[in-house]
Amino acid sequence: MIERLLHGEEEQIAFGVRLGRALGPRALVFLEGDMGAGKTTLVRGLLRARGHSGAVKSPTYTLVEPYDLPGCACYHLDLYRLGDPEELEYLGLREMLSVSALVLVEWPDRGAGWLPDPDLCLTLSYAEDGAARRVHLEASTERGRTVISAFSGG
Repeated sequence: MIERLLHGEEEQIAFGVRLGRALGPRALVFLEGDMGAGKTTLVRGLLRARGHSGAVKSPTYTLVEPYDLPGCACYHLDLYRLGDPEELEYLGLREMLSVSALVLVEWPDRGAGWLPDPDLCLTLSYAEDGAARRVHLEASTERGRTVISAFSGG
């Protein structure tokens, strides 16, 4: 488990960069936190670390944004507007999870019953001052523990 206090957008992006470097070519990562806590900001850093130089937009309305990264594919999902977890079947979740890909899921609670256990669960919350964010990163699988170990050593 890793816990950090992040002051501002730059530190959120830097945390995402470190996480992106620690992740292998395949992982399921849940991103939890209130609206505006910085989940997509952190994803921006993660994708930069994996070679993406373009824009990173929140998939709130599209539900999924695919990225073709060097060495792997990445799918960034935002399930906030999901009407029913069964819709994940129509989004192609089964295929996303069957290939070697990074799958990043915001609002994973909306996919309860359809989503498998994540390798990592990342939770962002507002710190007491309202400006900083607390990040809590926890592993649920051996793959996730390997990422935590790589992250802590880097």
